[in-house]
Amino acid sequence: KISRLRLVVHSRVTPRAPRTPCTARVVLVVLVVCALAEMSNVIKNVPNLAGMRYRIVDASGEVLGRLASRVARALQGKDKPTYAPGAGSGDVIVVVNAADVALTGKKMTDKKYYRHTGYVGGLVERSARDMFERDPTWVFRKAVERMLPRNVHARETMRKLRVFPGREHTFDETKLVRMELEPRVLVKAPDTRAPEGMMAFNPEAHARRVALVEKSEAARKAMIHRPRA
Repeated sequence: KISRLRLVVHSRVTPRAPRTPCTARVVLVVLVVCALAEMSNVIKNVPNLAGMRYRIVDASGEVLGRLASRVARALQGKDKPTYAPGAGSGDVIVVVNAADVALTGKKMTDKKYYRHTGYVGGLVERSARDMFERDPTWVFRKAVERMLPRNVHARETMRKLRVFPGREHTFDETKLVRMELEPRVLVKAPDTRAPEGMMAFNPEAHARRVALVEKSEAARKAMIHRPRA
């Protein structure tokens, strides 16, 4: 009895064996297959696919959260007058230039993503910059996924989203309709002025701010001169 008790206690406290190289290879293959499926032009297990539109969105220079909320709205079909909860009337959204999406403030370094390996002390923390360097499409997909309702239709809705890091996509033979984004007007535009003879400490970030201010001013003028009904 004592020997059996020692055997049971030993088997309970013995930690799990680390993953073998073969298991790691299998996991890597599964991840690669999933990534290729997310960028494929073949969409499966989605009802009412025949009557859907294929809409393309250019994410370069757009703010991550604002663009993700509009994409989530279009995926659910909430921008249509025929919207009904659970009907799955949303369109297929193709997002290009996902690697050029912008984050406001210090979110590129302060925003954290967490996951757990399942082992003791296996909490993994990575910043948004690290995740962009690993896979920028994952960041955008995760932002859209977290804006969808937590129900059985969320996975079905995410199948209609295709994200590509650059301009190239796999829907060349499909008729794509450009998704028009509402102009964003900044309440308080950042100061982009620089003293004479001085250059910005971060030229890339300064160029993004200047482009954002110019787009905001153009949207403000368009709203002022918009014809009223």
